[in-house]
Amino acid sequence: MKAIGLIGGITPESTIMYYRVLNQLASRKYGSKHSAKVIMNSVDFGEISRLQHEGRWDLLDDIMANAAISLEKAGASCILICANTMHLTIKAIRKKVTIPVIHIAEATSEKIKEKRLTKVILLGTKYTMEKRFYIDILESHGIDVVVPNKEDREIIHTVIYDELSRGILNDDSRSNYVNIISKLVAKGAEGVILGCTEIPLLIKEDDVTVPIFDTTTIHATKAFQLSI
Repeated sequence: MKAIGLIGGITPESTIMYYRVLNQLASRKYGSKHSAKVIMNSVDFGEISRLQHEGRWDLLDDIMANAAISLEKAGASCILICANTMHLTIKAIRKKVTIPVIHIAEATSEKIKEKRLTKVILLGTKYTMEKRFYIDILESHGIDVVVPNKEDREIIHTVIYDELSRGILNDDSRSNYVNIISKLVAKGAEGVILGCTEIPLLIKEDDVTVPIFDTTTIHATKAFQLSI
């Protein structure tokens, strides 16, 4: 197995999930005693979230690109940005490294197409739901993207930053998420993208009536397949 580079810390909770999935895949592939070859650069989520709020994506580009450079120098064969939202910086990263940087939306689009779905809900931070960087990729694959209304987007975003990023799982928040998903399923959505890497902590397949797309697992699995 070749080493996989992780830009982590965004948040620690989601990075733990990436690490767990990669090691589970390695154990299944090579035997129970084996673990994944991983190189990690963990950035400070406090700094990242502040710069996001301030709209300083120029500085975020620099932070993420420098993290990627360090991973390539350390011997990583590919790079995963362990956060959906921070794929806003992927162009800046790709300019600075020569190894593949796997886009989470591309990997997710492939899985949606495998299930032959054409209309899906996108849940995530406000940046992911409202900016075009994620939606454009899905639409380029012929997938119709549905996002919640403004009030519901605020609920989803607040839960991510105030609860899930800190490892807090709240039953009321789960109910709110399920209600939001149900409203959009009633309008014809066929599946739901858990487009923030912490949302799979809260929402499971049994919670909803349509297929879920756990972007953390999808993204990590894509990198693992390329590393073997």
